[in-house]
Amino acid sequence: MRSVLWLSVIIPVLGIAQEEQDTTYFRTFPEKITVRAALLNTSNDVRVTDRETADRFLLKPNTKEYLGLSVLFRSVELDLGYSPKFLRDNKDNGDSKLFTMNFRMFLGKWMQTIDFYSQKSFTLSLNDTEVILPNVRSLKIGGGTSYIFNENFSFRAIGFQNEWQQRSAGSFIPRFTFYYSEFDFDIDSVQEFIHTYDIAVGPGYYYNLVIGRNFIISAGGNVGAGVNFSSDNTESATTFLFEANARSAVGYNSERFFAGVNANYIVLERNESSVSRVDDEIVFLEFYLGFRFDAPKKLLKWADDFNEKFGL
Repeated sequence: MRSVLWLSVIIPVLGIAQEEQDTTYFRTFPEKITVRAALLNTSNDVRVTDRETADRFLLKPNTKEYLGLSVLFRSVELDLGYSPKFLRDNKDNGDSKLFTMNFRMFLGKWMQTIDFYSQKSFTLSLNDTEVILPNVRSLKIGGGTSYIFNENFSFRAIGFQNEWQQRSAGSFIPRFTFYYSEFDFDIDSVQEFIHTYDIAVGPGYYYNLVIGRNFIISAGGNVGAGVNFSSDNTESATTFLFEANARSAVGYNSERFFAGVNANYIVLERNESSVSRVDDEIVFLEFYLGFRFDAPKKLLKWADDFNEKFGL
């Protein structure tokens, strides 16, 4: 099993500029470089309902936990991930593989997320029995476009931790979601390939509760409805889609040091159709700590010159 499982580079050029914000609600750090270490657990679990027998199967990926390191400067982020064998959930995984990339970009009040999950080898759970399926694969790419109505609410304070929410605030945040998924079920003599397109839109609300200025408790989510287009080896179908996204966080923040826990859960459920029904869940849990230090003057000058040159 390859040990390097996660690598994402985030360079949203249009997001390098930092808007002037009401510092009574949150603190920005355009002059700081942030280093962030984390223990992460993420997966894309798959539930399959056979169209002929109506049996339901739970497929869980075998590889879950890894260590992450992030370096952030303004809206530029570099994330690296590594899955050492000494982590408990990574033992006895055989030839399982997990590769994920997660992006988040901000442009004014707009927030764009992009997710990529590629997984090989799952554990099948059925009637209290577990079987390893080494040739089952899944791939998912997509994300969501959100609009943050309240300019005093900082999503970066719970997503990036490169802002510090100093006064409680909440915001209505509607979200448009799109995902493309592939599921390759190669089990003994049975081979089935399913691919799906999911489109959903719905309202959402998030709230950051600040306790004693330094501590934050955040919770919120979105609920959406839309349409799913699915096809397998022989047939295709269009069905109703239900989508839900929930996030919670607990953290400590200060001028230099920060730490906390982030959790995120996404579920995509489709109606029954002529194609085998595939529902999936994306689970993300992160324990992190980080430190901010002053950026070199040459880097600050380069960033300011870049913003001025391109009118950002």
